[in-house]
Amino acid sequence: MSKMISIKSIAHNYSGGSKISFDDWKIENGEKWLLLGNSGSGKTTLLHILSGILKPSLGQVEISQTAIYELSAKKLDQFRGRNIGIVFQRPHFIKSLTIAENLILAQSFAQLPKNLQRIDEVLASLNLTDKKNSYPNELSQGQLQRVSIARAVINKPLLLIADEPTSSLDDQNASAVLKLLLEQTDLNKATLIVATHDKRIKDAFTNIYQLT
Repeated sequence: MSKMISIKSIAHNYSGGSKISFDDWKIENGEKWLLLGNSGSGKTTLLHILSGILKPSLGQVEISQTAIYELSAKKLDQFRGRNIGIVFQRPHFIKSLTIAENLILAQSFAQLPKNLQRIDEVLASLNLTDKKNSYPNELSQGQLQRVSIARAVINKPLLLIADEPTSSLDDQNASAVLKLLLEQTDLNKATLIVATHDKRIKDAFTNIYQLT
């Protein structure tokens, strides 16, 4: 089965009456794309549409031959949990749960069985094995960003999306996060989309989707 991702004739109407439309976009399995655009250009809107969070007013999103907005709300939640991993600009975790428990929760949301071996495998790949039983407030910001990547790839998604993952980081940490995203994409045989206005990471990508 093809794992291509495509958006076709996508447009969205905002509550204030303004409308935004997006050029058609086809992404082959395993490709790495940079989504570029200034603030207000629609990056977050497009990411939310791509990730099944925001239904567009017009058009279709297909991931691995599944038209995601034709799914019921319950089926869409399950599909997103299993096939789409998201790394946000700032990490968000349940503070009363350990790192491992937060990752188990991500498996549960996707209606997948608890897989402790997979959790160990992902944490090891990100040099976080010793943080497995720690709580989020015991980790540094850089470690939490790595756990965000772990959570995003825990269910072996087809699509990994990172929303402004480096904008609040200095050059050294920005480079480290980008390296981890690229490594994890290859390790999990995923497709990567990084949305940013951070010009520092542009050189790492040959595929660019530009919003104006």
